Amino acid sequence: MRVLTVNPGSSSVKLSVVEDGREVDRATVAAASAARARQPLADLVVRRHPIDAAGVRFVHGGLSTDPVPLDHAETARLTALTPLAPLHQPLSLELAELVAEVVPGPVYACFDTAFHARMPESAAHYALPRSWVREHELRRYGFHGLSCASALRRTAELLDREPAGLRLVCCHIGAGVSVTAVRDGHGVDTSMGFTPLEGAVMATRSGSVDPGLLLYLLRSGVTDAAGLDDALDRGSGLAGMTGTGGDVRDVLAARDRGDPDARTAIEVYLHRLRREIGAMVASLDRLDALVFTGGVAEHQPALLAELCERLGSSGCGPIPGAWPLTATGRSAGRTGPCGCWSCPRGRAWRSPGRRPWRWPPGPRVPVDPAIGDERPQRARRARP
Repeated sequence: MRVLTVNPGSSSVKLSVVEDGREVDRATVAAASAARARQPLADLVVRRHPIDAAGVRFVHGGLSTDPVPLDHAETARLTALTPLAPLHQPLSLELAELVAEVVPGPVYACFDTAFHARMPESAAHYALPRSWVREHELRRYGFHGLSCASALRRTAELLDREPAGLRLVCCHIGAGVSVTAVRDGHGVDTSMGFTPLEGAVMATRSGSVDPGLLLYLLRSGVTDAAGLDDALDRGSGLAGMTGTGGDVRDVLAARDRGDPDARTAIEVYLHRLRREIGAMVASLDRLDALVFTGGVAEHQPALLAELCERLGSSGCGPIPGAWPLTATGRSAGRTGPCGCWSCPRGRAWRSPGRRPWRWPPGPRVPVDPAIGDERPQRARRARP
């Protein structure tokens, strides 16, 4: 069976053809644009004709737990969820329409939220009036679930363990950033909530902010609801703190030039990530591996080293400058009860020719920079 997969991120669109579980072709559109994806999509379908079915990533699927065939009713349901994921949902809907034009077989919606649908109430519930919660289905949905599921599968193979038995903290670090505690094959806690705004600092998104501060901005006339929405989603995070587009590479370069705002921004970014990692560790009874996914995680190993320098209390050691893989994809060494594995996206299971790296003495949790899924976002700084 030959399946087309479409993965729209907040800064790119990734297209892939999978045949009998193996990727046979791919294309990347370096912009979050359906118009820019039209021709690469058509070319991919022609090259790999016939395509039997297609799957399109949707950030928000509500409480759906499985892929769903896209028909008029399902499209209407997903359209209604757009206010909860305004950076992502419209693009997925446009791409699904394009795919339906060129793929004769069924087109499925695959949901980031599905991985978290079994979160316990203690993690999913908001302490809000119960009438609001029941009437409006207010809960923490969680996101980046497809990335977490892929990271779980890859880490299980590298550790030679069953996925259902692993306890992971999965950090997706791209334009969007989230941290998820994984137990029994699904998310049991996560940093993102009702929308992809909650949690860690991101490229253009604020992450968690004191609700009282937001009420103050509205009451004092600094902005209105529409302006606040735009600022929190598109003009905050690294972009808002530095006056850049939010690309972490630009912020790191500015920090290296001595820019004080960039230095503070990176400190805040890393501090908030460490705090989220610590919270997820507390949601597990043990930690088998700390896994990093996403474009920033894959392409900024020095930044991951900074991130992990202060994670000693969780049993996680520093990230090496080189990917710690032998030619077989196994750990370069086991100096404690756990070794160190790495599986960046696009390198399959091997990274031959790279220098092996060993943990310093003492027990360490494996740290796995895996599956780059999302490039850092270059975006216009929105004005509130």
